[in-house]
Amino acid sequence: MAFVKQQTREDKNALDFWDDYYKSLQDTEIVDSTESQDEKEARKKELEADDERWFKYYFGKYYTSEPMQFHLDVTENVMNNPEWYEVCPHSRELSKTGRAMMMFIKLHCTKKKKMTFLLSATKDSAIRLLRPVKMAFEKNQRLRNDYGGTLGIPWKEDEFVTPMGTMFIAVGAGNAPRGAKNEEIRPDSIWVDDYDTDEECRNPDIVDKKWEFFEQAMYGTRSISNPMLILWNGNIIAEYCCVKKAMEMADHYEIVNIRDKNGKSTWPNKNTEAMIDRVLSKISTASAQKEYFNNPIVLGKIFKKLHYGKVQPLHKYKYLVSYTDPSYKNNGDYKSMMIIGKWKDEYHVLWVRCQQTSVSAMIEWQFEALHFVNDRSALFLFIEYPWIDDTLKREIKKANKRHNRTLNLKADGRSKPDKFYRIESNLEPLNTSAKLIFADYLENTPDMKVVQFQFLALSPKSKANDDAPDSCEGGVWIINHKQLQQAAPPKTYNLKKTKNRY
Repeated sequence: MAFVKQQTREDKNALDFWDDYYKSLQDTEIVDSTESQDEKEARKKELEADDERWFKYYFGKYYTSEPMQFHLDVTENVMNNPEWYEVCPHSRELSKTGRAMMMFIKLHCTKKKKMTFLLSATKDSAIRLLRPVKMAFEKNQRLRNDYGGTLGIPWKEDEFVTPMGTMFIAVGAGNAPRGAKNEEIRPDSIWVDDYDTDEECRNPDIVDKKWEFFEQAMYGTRSISNPMLILWNGNIIAEYCCVKKAMEMADHYEIVNIRDKNGKSTWPNKNTEAMIDRVLSKISTASAQKEYFNNPIVLGKIFKKLHYGKVQPLHKYKYLVSYTDPSYKNNGDYKSMMIIGKWKDEYHVLWVRCQQTSVSAMIEWQFEALHFVNDRSALFLFIEYPWIDDTLKREIKKANKRHNRTLNLKADGRSKPDKFYRIESNLEPLNTSAKLIFADYLENTPDMKVVQFQFLALSPKSKANDDAPDSCEGGVWIINHKQLQQAAPPKTYNLKKTKNRY
């Protein structure tokens, strides 16, 4: 069964890019016509000894940014190991496909590989990916000058023979390539690119069929006696997908996102912080996590929606609880703080902060909360234990001096069970019964948008941040704990009568 996909805007843009690229090459004098054959061979030998110099020489206008270490690691593995299985679960805009193209062209020019399958989700998408490779041998003047310009037969959109006599074949999932040979040579390399699709990954049976197709119809074409190179390119777009299966088989893989664990660009020479911010600001958090952070998130598994509504004036609450989740372990995590009050049998979230920010900014939130309440109700300030450490104490001391006020911040010292199940058991029933209410004036504010996403993204296997649900659970627990303490009967003690008391 073949999987069908129409050409997307992305496909068209890619084709247009390579058309323009090779037109620009043809308009430039880039070949030294006075070079002798001996000089040419000496230059080729020198270039072939250094992969990056080779890429830069033959694809100079495309090679615009110096590679990062993760690029170099992949290239080292692919170019120097005839028998190898490499998987690149790398974000968009990290040049997975571009560098794969340069690597495979060099492997063919040097005859280290002689027959490559380019496998993608559909035959059309495979042809789209193969076209720039084909155009390189057609129009790249430096390649033609150094490695020959006489093209082999067949020369079709889905397969062609290079001037060196090697072969490329485009294959879509379900299009069996059984029996494919380049004369006596069986396939010795498979380049897989964008094999998973969103729609197909919603059905585990289709994922299984596509993986079976790769293992049996594609990998099965290899010769046991000759080395096989496998290169997988693709984002982790679903909890269950072929890329994740390939990672289990790989000799090497490294998950690389658009930003690292500290929130910095993983390829700053190409992708600036300002441009990353710009791109991410125009798409949903769920899309950003899937496409740029290898973190597919299914919304609504536990919390289907949040409830917004009218809340009481602050003076009507017996007391309020502010709870802060500092999330200090990872610079890429969020710090979250909420003010919660109980009204009858409802828990009202009255004020929220949820940001990737500094400790000092988090301390300022405490004073903002005090100003928000403004003594209209008692306010208890709590923070997750054990975060009242020396660093926090120093920041509190500085803040006390700035505000000329003493901050009474208490640690939540309870022994906590597993975070997910704690949040689910304490908050999900309240939310389902519409007893957890977020103030209507919070809806669509920047911080509340982050809070809502974290609630909807919560699931046992999700890698989404959960600092907001955690701070909400903490506040609700403190309120319930205080109520239990207040409802308990007073303790009485019987004093032993002693003789000669005085």
